[in-house]
Amino acid sequence: MNPPAASDLQTPDAENSQEISVQIGEIDRLAQQLLQLEIQLNSNIPTTLWISDLHGEGDRFKSILRGRFGLLYQTCREALPNTFSSDKIQYLVSIIRKKRYITDKHIHMDMQDVIFCLVQVLKYKLTNIRYRIEDIFLPEFHDVINRLLSDLPVPDPIFEEEIISSRLIAHLSHTIRQVLLDRIQVLGDIFDRGPQPDKIIRILSSAAYRQMVNYVFGNHDILWLGAASGNASLIAEAMRITCRYDHFELMERWKFDTSRLAEFAERTYPPEKVTGNFKARTQKGRSMEKALTIIQFKLEEQTIKSCPDYEMDSRLWLDRLAEMLKNNDTSGLNDTFFPTINLQAPGELTAEEKEIVDDLKQQFSRNSRLKRLLRYFFINGQTYNIHNNVLNIHALVPSTAEGDFEEFMGRKGKNLLDFIQDTIKRVGRNYLEGKPQNSRDQALFFYLWCGPKSPFFGKQAMKTFERYFLVDKATHEEKSLFWKQNLTTHGFKQKLQDEFGVKRVVFGHTPVDYKKGRQMASEDGVAINVDGGFAAAYYNRGHALVHTPHQLYGIILPTPDEIKEAERKLESAPLDIELIDEFRQPMKMKDTIEGKALKTTRDKLMQMIRELAEENGFHAKAF
Repeated sequence: MNPPAASDLQTPDAENSQEISVQIGEIDRLAQQLLQLEIQLNSNIPTTLWISDLHGEGDRFKSILRGRFGLLYQTCREALPNTFSSDKIQYLVSIIRKKRYITDKHIHMDMQDVIFCLVQVLKYKLTNIRYRIEDIFLPEFHDVINRLLSDLPVPDPIFEEEIISSRLIAHLSHTIRQVLLDRIQVLGDIFDRGPQPDKIIRILSSAAYRQMVNYVFGNHDILWLGAASGNASLIAEAMRITCRYDHFELMERWKFDTSRLAEFAERTYPPEKVTGNFKARTQKGRSMEKALTIIQFKLEEQTIKSCPDYEMDSRLWLDRLAEMLKNNDTSGLNDTFFPTINLQAPGELTAEEKEIVDDLKQQFSRNSRLKRLLRYFFINGQTYNIHNNVLNIHALVPSTAEGDFEEFMGRKGKNLLDFIQDTIKRVGRNYLEGKPQNSRDQALFFYLWCGPKSPFFGKQAMKTFERYFLVDKATHEEKSLFWKQNLTTHGFKQKLQDEFGVKRVVFGHTPVDYKKGRQMASEDGVAINVDGGFAAAYYNRGHALVHTPHQLYGIILPTPDEIKEAERKLESAPLDIELIDEFRQPMKMKDTIEGKALKTTRDKLMQMIRELAEENGFHAKAF
């Protein structure tokens, strides 16, 4: 006969004791969650960087990102007492940047002084609970740094042996650089103009950065996402822009075979016949740019005619061009050589053009390298993002001349942006899984790229035809719609704040020419325009935005030459600052939109703990 199990021998008191133990364990678990939320609510907001319109300039982005956009100086300034002079702060910055102790005849700080200052800087940054100590400390001085941060005694050799002090300074400097930046808001447009969009994507998606990046789509990103999904006109447009900047090495890296396109273009549109405003520097590039331009116009006219609700008939130029050519009324044109345009049916592709388009469509859909890059956008990208009381968008929220939200496809404001987000995600899933696409979804990408009510574009029209072929430069102007005009009014800014539940809006897309005294922020700091200026056409400068717990400020970025000189000297590149806002007390997570959600969760947890205690007759003394 088997002996009774232990559970069978338990007395009622034992069973009750076990149940109480289970309930106490549940209270402890809930209490742990509640306390973690309290710590998070009372931690400083993450130090956040905004950057936009990187436009394929991978090397420049890497250099500026390595310099941390002047954050090292600002972090030391916020972490150390006000009695520290700017010279002393700059001295500490130099030590952190070079990761070694240096002497300065004007600054009287020994190694021990420096160590204590660096510990203070690190302690300040670690008030943000995002970091786990084991992830940011190198192992050799892990325990010593922990003791310094906790104000505990450390072994005497730390301060008495120069080599050990020196190595500790190197480790502290390394760790500070690891935690300077908590979040990066990228406001779109990685693609086009520059030769290294793939390098930027690899940086943002790397282990060092992917957890801290929020990505908002730009219209140039939308162009490539739409092309990959199978939109033929956007395929032609993406390739046209690539050829316009002679980025043939990029195509080779991505394993695109452009030989058929190049042979057709050079034979059909020889470079000496390309007289329009084409930008490609190479002869092959000019021929390919023009051939793709005509293909693009034909394909996008098909989309415009099949989607009358887009109201883009003003972009139907080919019939007008055919009439000019038939009537020999070409004085307003700078280019009259169009052998692939049938004057009786100008919108029809020739048989050879159809073959080119079919070939490119197959390559876009099957290219594994492109799919790996675009996976990042389809999975991580957003139409808009809200972070620390800020609405982040690429260009705008569509609006009318009267200062109301513009309606498109029966939706407006936040509802419109959410609808677009859902469509992009659906197309992305189909693309990544190799499933058929909905033609209406694909057409929407064309509108998002260049439609007047698109939140990614925001101009009356994209004047590609006019800029290529019309002599009258007045026709080239791409008139902006009502976004910036509306942002000058209190009423519209209030509508934005109410619609999205935010205090500010930060957007890119439009360059800010600091040479003309233009500023990034509106006078009240509610609307802030950030354009990285990475495209050489846009002044070769640009802006970034930084939000620390103590300040919100814009940065005028250094030129490529200034960056090279600073790297040669192991110094920081010169930065001009536009101060937008200051805070008497450091901003905490509890002061943000995210904080409101955390408070709600915290209150629910507290209620659960109290109800559990009451149900079981628990009192504090019982524990």
